[in-house]
Amino acid sequence: MPPKTRAVASPAKPASGTTPKTVAEPPQIEPIVAFYIFLAANILAAVFSPIQDCDEVFNYWEPTHYLSHGYGLQTWEYSPEFAIRSWAYTGLHASAIWIGNLFFQSKVSQFYFLRTVLAFVCALCETRMYSTISRTLNSRVAIFFLIIMIFSPGMYHAAPAYLPSSFAMYTTMLGFSAFMDWQGGIRTAQGIFWFALGSLLGWPFAGALVLPFIIEEVLFATISGEMYQAFRRLLDGTVRSFIVLAVQMAIDTFFYKKLTCVPLNIVLYNVFSGGSKGPNIYGVEPWHFYIRNLALNFTIWPFLALAALPLLLLQHLIRQKAVGKQTLLRGIVFVSPYYLWLGVFTLQPHKEERFMYPAYPALALNAALSLHILLANFGSNDPRDVASKIPPKIKLLLVSSFILGTVDLGMLRTIGIMTAYSAPLKIYAPLQSLGVAYVGDNVCLGKEWYRFPSSYLLPNGVRAKFIKSEFSGLLPGEFSEASVGFGLFPGAWLLPSGMNDENREDPGKYSDIDSCKFIVDSQSPEATALEPDYVADEEHWEKLSCAMFLEPSQTKLIGRLFWVPDWPFIPERYHRKWREYCLLQKRQ
Repeated sequence: MPPKTRAVASPAKPASGTTPKTVAEPPQIEPIVAFYIFLAANILAAVFSPIQDCDEVFNYWEPTHYLSHGYGLQTWEYSPEFAIRSWAYTGLHASAIWIGNLFFQSKVSQFYFLRTVLAFVCALCETRMYSTISRTLNSRVAIFFLIIMIFSPGMYHAAPAYLPSSFAMYTTMLGFSAFMDWQGGIRTAQGIFWFALGSLLGWPFAGALVLPFIIEEVLFATISGEMYQAFRRLLDGTVRSFIVLAVQMAIDTFFYKKLTCVPLNIVLYNVFSGGSKGPNIYGVEPWHFYIRNLALNFTIWPFLALAALPLLLLQHLIRQKAVGKQTLLRGIVFVSPYYLWLGVFTLQPHKEERFMYPAYPALALNAALSLHILLANFGSNDPRDVASKIPPKIKLLLVSSFILGTVDLGMLRTIGIMTAYSAPLKIYAPLQSLGVAYVGDNVCLGKEWYRFPSSYLLPNGVRAKFIKSEFSGLLPGEFSEASVGFGLFPGAWLLPSGMNDENREDPGKYSDIDSCKFIVDSQSPEATALEPDYVADEEHWEKLSCAMFLEPSQTKLIGRLFWVPDWPFIPERYHRKWREYCLLQKRQ
């Protein structure tokens, strides 16, 4: 039976050997201060981070726009025939928009209000996990966790993202906190609830992260013989999970007008589809995709995260043999979710950056533990250790250089992304001016369709339309706007035309270019018949608004990876190269 008081997974203890006369208290940051730090970083991301994934727009922002404004773009996933997106999740965010309507009438303000709400919720969850790490492990580990979370580019993508994987990341932090903190009692039921909420309302596969904690509960109960108490806690968590599922199914059944279990539909499609269906039709990646992607988004921290388990075992075997097996087991349980998640998703052929979001807190925790263990041994005063012979000032210089260098790389990557790819969030601003756009006008999207930031950036009654480009897959359609005799939100349950789950192109999704008053386009090194250079076609189109967008084909690798300022002493060949990303208006 696990103790019901605080348990310390003790990579935090000093190395054995010569005990110093005085032991300095580890540095501490109060949780309220940590919250303000997390919130500041997340709000910066909410305001300036570009949207990374078109799924965020078409599968979440657009259905939310339909709920709040009566029209929007609809993907095949929302067709009642397939029903693999939850209206309960979308409706939750639409409710936040409704609250925002009390203060903001502009759709642009509503867009940024929801992103700010997501940033705030993420900051609360981060603070909760930070506080738990500080109490359960060590305040120094908690500070490392904070540093990793606020200075890693990956969190600037994930924190304000309107994605189920980001939602699952929030609940993962709450679930970890419940399972890790035994002060005042074991919180198994609470931990199961948070993971269930994230996996049912958000992304079903995020439930895998709870497995190490469930195994720990069962193992301790078997050893202690107190099976009844463990069974009650597990049953309590299971009942809470089924309540969440029942509420979700009721909401989705109301919208789809048929009994619907969206989490089951998601699993069936992603795991059991074959042939011309399933996630693999949208692209497959090599096994090392996530290693490269995590290195971009977290610099050195993913590799330290991988070292957590070996370092924990070595710390126990070599340095801390007096530490109990129960404490060691708790430490193994804490670090294992990251390995589980990375291993499972590395084996999947279809890979996307957002699939890693739920495991970002686990990555940060593992990396923080590894760094703490390394620094604890590097700072050893034991004469038998080589590290004890290094002058303290040299140690301080090496450690500071490592941490500051990692932080600097993360900041350069973050600034580089924000400055290179934020044009799609900027160019629609002129449409909000009086006399520019009117109800019934169309903003057409060709080759830049997947960078469209949602109808929230268009004035009321101005629609986004697609024109033919080189893309030959299935584009979104539009939610039905039938109003007479169909009840509430008929677009959610009326069967749309031209939808399929095989990514087959539907010509009915395209509009004629003659119906376009505006076009969004960017300069391209190679124009084609289907993707002409509209920016250069000044005879038919005029520039209404343009912003600079990184041209990757002409930019060196370092410029694509990090922010490189155009300072005179930096050689020209390393400067980032740009193209114009424009909102064009048809000439009269």
